[in-house]
Amino acid sequence: MSKKKAMVVPAYNNPEFIDSAGARELRILSEFIEPKLRFNKNKIIDTIVFFGSARIKSEKEAKSKLREIKKSEKKTSRKYKTELAQAEKMLVMSRYYEEAVELSKRLTEWSMKLSEDEKRFIVCSGGGPGIMEAANKGAKLAGGDSIGLNISIPFEQFGNRFLKPESTYEFHYFFMRKFWFVYLAKALIVFPGGFGTLDEFMEVITLMQTKKIKKNMKVIMYDEKFWKEIINFDKLIEYGTVGKSDLKLFDFCSSIDEVFEKVTTHFKKYYLNGASAKAK
Repeated sequence: MSKKKAMVVPAYNNPEFIDSAGARELRILSEFIEPKLRFNKNKIIDTIVFFGSARIKSEKEAKSKLREIKKSEKKTSRKYKTELAQAEKMLVMSRYYEEAVELSKRLTEWSMKLSEDEKRFIVCSGGGPGIMEAANKGAKLAGGDSIGLNISIPFEQFGNRFLKPESTYEFHYFFMRKFWFVYLAKALIVFPGGFGTLDEFMEVITLMQTKKIKKNMKVIMYDEKFWKEIINFDKLIEYGTVGKSDLKLFDFCSSIDEVFEKVTTHFKKYYLNGASAKAK
C-alpha cells in the first residue's frame, strides 16, 4: 500500500513562515514594492499630503453629538459637564475638518486642469477619519482621485468612505507608510493634530533640516495661532536648540486662500512651466 506524500507548501505561500519574525524583511520589502507598482500603474507622479487629527469631526457630526449630550437628564453631574465641555470644544475644532474639505477640493480642481498625461499633485491622506477623511472627501467632491495610506492600529484608524479600494494602501510598518508619504509629496499641509501629527511633522522637518530631503517641498502649518500655542518655536530659538533659519523650512498659514496661493505658486515655480517636474 503506497503512502501519501506530505504536501509541501512553497515558502512564499506559507502563512506561518511569512508571518514569522524570520520573514520580517520580506514583509517590510513588500510594503515598498507593492505600493510602488500600484503608483506606477496608476501613473501617480506626486502628491499633496494632508496631516491632522483623526479625532476632529465634521461640523454635522459635532453638532449632532452636542445635541445628544444636551438631552441628558443629569445636567448637574460632573460627567455631564465634562462631556458637554468636550462636545463644545469639538464643535469649535470642526471648522478644521470643513476647511480641509474645501482646501482639498480647490487643490484637486486646480490639479485636474493641468495638461499632463500623468496624475499630478494628487491629494494624499492617512486614509482614516478626521482630517484624513476631510482631505479625501474634498477630492471626491471635486470629482478627482485621492490616496489613503492607511495603518493597522488597534483604535481610531479605519479606511474612510471617500476612498476607492484601488486608491487605499494598507501598512503595518509606520516607517514604510512615512516613506511613501514623503517620497511622493511635493507639498505637506499640517492641520491641528496630536502625537501622530507632531511625529510626522517633526520627522519631515528633521529630514529637510539634515538635507535628507533634497527636493523643493512646501510644508505649511495650518492655523498659526493653534500651532504657536502648542509649540513654543521662539523658545526653541532662545535656548539655542534650533537656529532661526530652521523656521524657514516651513510656513504658517491661517486661511484656505493663503494655503492655496502658496502651494500652487510653489508648484508653478519648481514643477510646472518647464521646471523639472519629476525631480525627487
